[in-house]
Amino acid sequence: MQQRDTVDDIVEQWTRTRPDLNLEVIGLIGRMRRLNVRVDNALREYFVSCGLDSSEFDVLATLRRAGEPYELNARALLKAAMVTSGAITNRVDRLSAKGLVERNPCPNDRRAVLVRLTPAGKDLIDAALAGHVRNEERLLAVLDGDERAQLDALLRKLLIAHGDTESLFG
Repeated sequence: MQQRDTVDDIVEQWTRTRPDLNLEVIGLIGRMRRLNVRVDNALREYFVSCGLDSSEFDVLATLRRAGEPYELNARALLKAAMVTSGAITNRVDRLSAKGLVERNPCPNDRRAVLVRLTPAGKDLIDAALAGHVRNEERLLAVLDGDERAQLDALLRKLLIAHGDTESLFG
């Protein structure tokens, strides 16, 4: 018999009270939401151990994966983070105060600013990323390679169906 989770109880209650509805979707979405909370908590705990919050980690990681010279304009950071310009400004302000990023004028557009990793920022994100990958590996350890590939394909399909297809840097 398959082990039960909390969502099984919720679906069972709804099945008793609303048998007229297709409740399979409640189970799927409920599990995704509950798992998202648990994953977010595990990631947040790790980032705190690195002296960062998750939004700061995201900015540093976005700059690092952009490649040398590890800089992007604010619009590219906005697009990658999917937040308001004020939120990006606050994140960059915090990271700048920590000496992890610096703002430089854009040579092609005097109105624009480029955000660049400092050497300390690059060192921190490189170290933090290695631990982050180990943490994510731990979170997915219950799945074998085939299960991970299947889950990845299904999640990609859902994201594409809901419009998450625009390139972050294109």
